[in-house]
Amino acid sequence: MAKAAKTEHAKKEAAPAAKAGAEKDVDFFEKIMSLAKRRGFFYPAAEIHTPIAGFWSFGPLGTAMKHRIENLWRDAFIKEEGYYEVEGSNILPASVFVASGHLAGFTDPLVQCKRCHAMHRADKLIEKAAGVFVPERTPAAEVDKIVADNKIKCPDCEGTLDKTRMFNMMFEVNIGATEPRETAYLRPETCQINFIDFANVYRAMRPKLPFGIAQIGRSFRNEISPRQGLLRQREFTQAEMEVFFNPAEKAFARFAELKDYKLNVQRVGADKVEHITAAELVKKGIVKYELIAYYLAKIQRFVNGLGIPLEKIRLREQDPKERPFYAESAFDCEVQTAFGWVEVAANHYRTDYDLGAHAKATGKDLTAMLDSGEKIIPHVWEISEGIDRTMFCVLMQAYTDDKARGWEWLRLEPKAAPYAAAVFPLVSKDGLEEKAREVHAALAKCFDVLFDKPGSIGKRYARADEVGIPFCVTIDYDTLEDGTVTIRDRNTVKQRRVKIDELQASLWNLVFCGAEFEKIGKPVK
Repeated sequence: MAKAAKTEHAKKEAAPAAKAGAEKDVDFFEKIMSLAKRRGFFYPAAEIHTPIAGFWSFGPLGTAMKHRIENLWRDAFIKEEGYYEVEGSNILPASVFVASGHLAGFTDPLVQCKRCHAMHRADKLIEKAAGVFVPERTPAAEVDKIVADNKIKCPDCEGTLDKTRMFNMMFEVNIGATEPRETAYLRPETCQINFIDFANVYRAMRPKLPFGIAQIGRSFRNEISPRQGLLRQREFTQAEMEVFFNPAEKAFARFAELKDYKLNVQRVGADKVEHITAAELVKKGIVKYELIAYYLAKIQRFVNGLGIPLEKIRLREQDPKERPFYAESAFDCEVQTAFGWVEVAANHYRTDYDLGAHAKATGKDLTAMLDSGEKIIPHVWEISEGIDRTMFCVLMQAYTDDKARGWEWLRLEPKAAPYAAAVFPLVSKDGLEEKAREVHAALAKCFDVLFDKPGSIGKRYARADEVGIPFCVTIDYDTLEDGTVTIRDRNTVKQRRVKIDELQASLWNLVFCGAEFEKIGKPVK
């Protein structure tokens, strides 16, 4: 058992508990949550009834932004790699989770207050109250000792806490109309489908190692203390990919593409981030395989591409006693926020644990054949991205309370924004609205674009800025004369005139190719 310690990681996780910082963070959190609800990003599920904590609904803008992030992930990790996407059931037989180890090992420490009977997740309560980091597989008796040593009380009523018990976080489902009904479970992660369907995909697609199976879908965890908006939910979207490879092959064909890319790595026991290339990561033996270094570089680059600055991203190596039960090594991709460091993507070397366990439980052949004719159970490198919490971190990073401009707005990366552009008629008369709808319809064939006409043009700019729309296209009287429109840049509020027949290409270059705004069209006179 690892000794619990006030590590740098734990201190940063617990930092928001400081009074001054906590007040500032609460204010910031409320601003984000207010904007999210007011403008239709997300809000509590079943809000007109009595909502259950940990369940959220996504409005039109949140749904659009989520899909944007999902598609960017799909492009980066499935399409660019030439891998395979599947879609599996949310409900799976109990035998799947017996074989995977989740029924025995997918637990969190739970404590209950003896006075008010409130339930708390013990490890998070300890981190917040005492700055003590509790590794994932800490025995209940050791958790109780840490609580006693630090004199931790119930945060709700200052009551004494009862003994810790390990709580399995899976939702049980009873299937069938007659007794006894079959016991099944809502999946706590999407990846088990990627393992149990391995033989079907391998037979159908005939791939050579290494290859990946990926899935973007819903997962369900009966969290003890859901909190902080989308950061800890009971139902959430995961994007997970299992890369199956031959453990005898240390080299990886695509490694050269990212070998010189610098990663922000925090090793176990280190108190600061080390900037190290993917090639050095392998050379120093921090990871075993070029494939692992390549995908660690790729996940950092992906998160950075969503608008999170590199200095706010780290790949934190997990302590052996902190890692999930199936992982030989693990790196959490974390983002620095007002609430400390938040994990957005878990990265695990799962060896042959899952395929081996399912093969043993079912007696099925889950091997892959090498060019030599030898059959092996492949090893697995896993990338597991939390789409909802990634989106929440992007929103927090993008939030701008602009006193000079006079309104709050989101500095979202154009490719991650809910809409690529908004189209406005200057006024709703003299044929301008009809022309604006014509421009909108043409752009809508390639982009998600918003049409907005009520209110002054200034108010419409403010509404678009507030939800992070990067460009606004205004149809005015000059449009009817010379076939040009005004396009406005959200970040700089500068404007340029662009020909309608060049607008689609210009917008594509701005949103997806990083074109400089000053190099399109002509400046507004």
